[in-house]
Amino acid sequence: MCENCRKPYYITTAIAYTSGKPHIGNTYEIILADSIARYKRAQGYDVRFQTGTDEHGQKIELKAEEAGVTPKAYVDRVAGTVKEIWDLMNTSYDKFIRTTDADHEAQVQKIFKKLYDKGDIYKGYYEGMYCTPCESFFTESQLVDGKCPDCGREVQPAKEEAYFFRMSKYADRLIQYINDHPEFIQPVSRKNEMMNNFLLPGLQDLCVSRTSFSWGVPVDFDPKHVVYVWLDALTNYITGLGYDCDGNSSEMFEKYWPADLHLIGKDIIRFHTIYWPIFLMALDLPLPKQVFGHPWLLQGDGKMSKSKGNVLYADTLVDFFGVDAVRYFVLHEMPFDNDGVISWELMVERVNSDLANVLGNLVNRTISMTNKYFGGVVTSSGAADAVDEDLKQTVLAAVRRTDEKMEQLRVADAISEIFGIFRRSNKYIDETAPWTLAKDEASRDRLAEVLYNLTEAITIGASLLESFMPETSQKILAQLQVEKRELKDMDRFGLYPSGNRVTDKPEILFARMDIKEVMEKVEAMHQAEAAGGETEAGKEAEAGIDIEAKPEITYEDFAKLQFQVGEILACEAVPKSKKLLCSQVKVGSQVRQIVSGIKAHYTPEEMVGKKVMVVVNLKPAKLAGVLSEGMLLCAEDADGNLALMTPDKPMPAGAEIC
Repeated sequence: MCENCRKPYYITTAIAYTSGKPHIGNTYEIILADSIARYKRAQGYDVRFQTGTDEHGQKIELKAEEAGVTPKAYVDRVAGTVKEIWDLMNTSYDKFIRTTDADHEAQVQKIFKKLYDKGDIYKGYYEGMYCTPCESFFTESQLVDGKCPDCGREVQPAKEEAYFFRMSKYADRLIQYINDHPEFIQPVSRKNEMMNNFLLPGLQDLCVSRTSFSWGVPVDFDPKHVVYVWLDALTNYITGLGYDCDGNSSEMFEKYWPADLHLIGKDIIRFHTIYWPIFLMALDLPLPKQVFGHPWLLQGDGKMSKSKGNVLYADTLVDFFGVDAVRYFVLHEMPFDNDGVISWELMVERVNSDLANVLGNLVNRTISMTNKYFGGVVTSSGAADAVDEDLKQTVLAAVRRTDEKMEQLRVADAISEIFGIFRRSNKYIDETAPWTLAKDEASRDRLAEVLYNLTEAITIGASLLESFMPETSQKILAQLQVEKRELKDMDRFGLYPSGNRVTDKPEILFARMDIKEVMEKVEAMHQAEAAGGETEAGKEAEAGIDIEAKPEITYEDFAKLQFQVGEILACEAVPKSKKLLCSQVKVGSQVRQIVSGIKAHYTPEEMVGKKVMVVVNLKPAKLAGVLSEGMLLCAEDADGNLALMTPDKPMPAGAEIC
């Protein structure tokens, strides 16, 4: 049995505030948490992964009023959007909690009453400067240039009756805990900030109720008050496990608490490393083992915000690049304790350099050579050479270092280690030159061993990749026709079953992208948004063009045609033809060869990876001596410009068009 089998591991993200759709900077956190959760499962841990939405507060009440709906209707819609994006990004959370869940609200009321009865909460008045977006009060001395020290927005003077929590009662105990547990706040820079800026100068008592708005959990013994957002929101980490303030907590709570990791953005580190631990101390509960305040993902030179107009959304990026390419980028580009940067240009560069060239090309070349030279059969012949040992040691060392980096939560470094396997494998191809070995029958055993070593290296790399790019990992392993290698078995090189057969139809994992084409699409998208969804091209299309009518047909005539979505796996120019391209098109489980007269409008490189509309039951014919087994459908304007017909949403190859 593995060392970590059945050990509980509880990981949480901050719950997303339902003031609007989360941007890619917000989405980064759930992807990061998912990669850690998946890796912990691979290590054998019994993982509990929780996320969710924070749905109360004055900002929500104002947003709902502006939208002309009730606060509950408003948060229902936004929470649904958050969950859709989390699911789109293939995140493997176990629970999605909402702070409007009835069981959560009931426990918040109990917790508030317990702390009041204990004397930790008392009634008073608050007078100070209030930031509505941050739901926070500040004194004049805490403001920065007269504005909120957290978000930089305007603050308003406010005075109201409120309940307060006696923070100072637990301050010394928390300082001692942080000193005794140096791993509690990570990175270390966040710990120093909390100690020097907040704890050591002395904590003020914290406002934990409001009366100036009503959208919140009512204080049951004083109904004109609602529980202030941080006491409400932070307790989700225990209520989501079945914590009961009356002492009847669930077995799940007893199993998973304290949390192993709270993963949060650096902007809310204070609430999670000062307020939350003190609440837990007051409830006589153990503190979480670690709080990691990750950096921000910036667009250009600033934090993303709708007011700046520099927001990128995960679903938009997925439409352009695919789920795993987006996962790879945000995980790889975010340093451990410094902010990362995202842009369209950087995304295209990473897709082309890392995903298409380093990874996709390696897998495709290895499988294609195995099919070409050995009919797809991978065999370990034992014909070793000195260069093999360096490849093997590089792979095994990368496995160890990946494990070390993940233990330190250095996810970007872990991914770099895995891609080190793929880069070394590409170099191994150049060193061994399989195409040269194939010319000499006496080198056949050596050629077999080279391809075996490549297949084994890719198997290990793809298995490690599952935590970060799960769909890509599965696709690679499926093409190698092998199960994912368990982490405990990655201390040895050579477990790929000799005699196994790879697929005879390798799939293009990532097609190279043209930055000019991508930026043109981005610009068209921005124009459409600015025009309320109508682009200049759309206006031109509305004017329309007329073409000569063909004879009328019946539905029975139309029904004889079979249209399906096809995916272009490979494409090349037809020799001695000025017009024709020959494409290998995947339709369902079959690959068809289709010749099209579109060479003047598309290069072979542009064609690869496209999803297209195919007439699949057209009688095969030879064009310029090349067999064509179908037809790609295009639109043509009055000037003779062609555009392939493509689905406007992701569809699998083979989907019926009806």
